[in-house]
Amino acid sequence: MTRSVNPQTSWTSHRVSGFTESVIREMTRLAKQHNALNLAQGFPDWDPPEVMMQAACDAIRGGVNQYSITWGSPNLRQAIADKYGWYQRMDVDPETMVTVTCGATEGMISSLMAIIDPGDEVIVFEPFYENYGPDTILSGATPRHVTLHEPDWHIDGGELSAAFNEHTKAIIINTPNNPTGKVFSRDELMLIGELCQQWNALAVTDEIYEHILYDGSEHVSITTLPGMEDRTITVNAASKTFSATGWRVGWVVAAPYLTNAIRKVHDFLTVGAPAPLQEGVAAALQLPLHYYTNLSATYEKKRNYLIEGLENSGFRCCTPSGAYYIMTDFSDIDSRTDAEFARYLISEVGIAAVPGSSFYHDPAMGRKKIRFLYAKKERTLQQAVEMIGRLKPHRP
Repeated sequence: MTRSVNPQTSWTSHRVSGFTESVIREMTRLAKQHNALNLAQGFPDWDPPEVMMQAACDAIRGGVNQYSITWGSPNLRQAIADKYGWYQRMDVDPETMVTVTCGATEGMISSLMAIIDPGDEVIVFEPFYENYGPDTILSGATPRHVTLHEPDWHIDGGELSAAFNEHTKAIIINTPNNPTGKVFSRDELMLIGELCQQWNALAVTDEIYEHILYDGSEHVSITTLPGMEDRTITVNAASKTFSATGWRVGWVVAAPYLTNAIRKVHDFLTVGAPAPLQEGVAAALQLPLHYYTNLSATYEKKRNYLIEGLENSGFRCCTPSGAYYIMTDFSDIDSRTDAEFARYLISEVGIAAVPGSSFYHDPAMGRKKIRFLYAKKERTLQQAVEMIGRLKPHRP
């Protein structure tokens, strides 16, 4: 006998039933529909460094168009290892500790799938980058959320300690943080490291904004702290540092026993990252130190300009110490919810931003927040500030 099946309820997996379209990518889609300035999704409106693009073009013309080694071309893995050597004083073996992935996005899900078993828990700080929750669920774990407290987005040590237990397999760290711009301090990372060792947990750290720092902030990678070298998975990519979000070339650095597991997942998920683009990234990783200092200085000017424009229009801004986003509170200028206000900004003002609720497991925590991006050319930000300046308070 054939059983009656409703495709809408029976043919899709339970694990994705609570997922929605990425709100960030939804805002980009709506921005295109309304021809709005996109201050939502995290990509700049300029090209990567010329040396990076030329190296990729040379690779294509030179016949680098077939599969690379699954876990990354030798040139790129060596460049990654060299970079960690001078920047973090880490001794990274490119043969046993580096996996090149299809962006940090794949690096994160491959890492989690390589370490998670049913019944495990993963601690996630919030506000969070919206992929971390689904990544945790897709890998089979239960997320446990720990709030970063405004206005400086600090950790409450008691709350963090209470989140760890015998089921904790890992904690996800994002420093500098998206969406808040928080840079985790050495003391905070020391606390996290101590708890990881106490509960035999791993740290999975997303450091994609590591070179975008302001006001003397220091980037500290938790893997460099005592006791954390063999229990940290470091995820990174070329996307933000080199303005190449569409290239989808990332990497994961971890101890050999972890790398072995991550490579197995990566192999069956994507086989490998684009071969010629890997050669472009290898060239970019050899840029001199002043490239990175200029990067931070450029973004700091953009940050200050947009904050001034937003605050002049009634937004309350949390000044970021890193990355290139501004979390704001619009309570003083509009009574709508964050989702309603974001759609109003797109359709009526001509600017796309991200509703704050998408960064919290409880949407109510972000109902009066909205995130703006400032990785845009000066003229784009000038236009945005002019448009924001025409906002009228909305009180029903």
